[in-house]
Amino acid sequence: MTTSILSLNDIFEARKRIDKYVHRTPVFSSNNLNDIFGSAIFFKCENFQKVGAFKYRGACNAVFSLKNEDAKNGVATHSSGNHAAALALAAKIRGISAHVVMPETSPETKKRAVFSYGAKITYCEPTLLARETTLQEVVNETGARFIHPFDNEKIIAGQGTATVEFLEEKPDLDILIAPIGGGGLMSGTAIAAKGIKKNIEVIGTEPKMADDAFKSFKSGILVPSVNPQTIADGLLTSQSELTFSIIKKNVDDIVTVDEKSIVEAMRLVWERMKIIIEPSSAVPLAALLEKKIQVKNKKVGIIISGGNVDLSRNYF
Repeated sequence: MTTSILSLNDIFEARKRIDKYVHRTPVFSSNNLNDIFGSAIFFKCENFQKVGAFKYRGACNAVFSLKNEDAKNGVATHSSGNHAAALALAAKIRGISAHVVMPETSPETKKRAVFSYGAKITYCEPTLLARETTLQEVVNETGARFIHPFDNEKIIAGQGTATVEFLEEKPDLDILIAPIGGGGLMSGTAIAAKGIKKNIEVIGTEPKMADDAFKSFKSGILVPSVNPQTIADGLLTSQSELTFSIIKKNVDDIVTVDEKSIVEAMRLVWERMKIIIEPSSAVPLAALLEKKIQVKNKKVGIIISGGNVDLSRNYF
């Protein structure tokens, strides 16, 4: 098992590095939702981050951490969308090239975003093997530096900066909830939260149709994702040994939710809060709808991970 010495200090360093490039995103609440759940719920709205997702934090930290020699041939990655866009924009700001391998099935809105930030896109079949082999071909051809979407300590540290901001604004949270895909956000969230407030409860949430993190957490053994079929396209990826080791150590629990609840939660936020969130972002609130987490009379923080919705898709 890979072990990590990533600490709260690394996240503070990341914050200094990326502060002038990222938005300090707002924290919103809704009296209506508070009444529904009998608790005070606060949403850290990373859907208002640049590129519309928390991924920009980690990408910025990774790109601006590179020495000039390592960055001279640009950066490369594989991603279904948000990390691709984030890396492309960070590279553009630094003035280096970005090469992105994207599955052909990626949402059109995310393909357009990546292209708009100036990245060179190479499409592949929607399998992990195809993503990895195609990326290797691109790296071999260009000499670009591979920046993994989540299996990278600079990425994880960058993602943790959202929680630092969150707890500065709402230091009395009892529970902090985030979605889990590859585990980069959850890892950074947990390290930051437990480092700042030891007794805070940190809970991960995941679709039942892509429940590898739940199975891994409960068994103590890393379980890969096999043919995930969820509307939450940002949560299709398996954890790495690195992210699993951090989550296993720092997260209190992981719960899963049904697809119907994800759609209901997304609609609830759209209708009651008037903000757009993508399905992956709705998974934490779906866990409250299913009463998987006890939040009565507690102060609850939820990280809204992104808002890049494919409006051509019929979610409802």
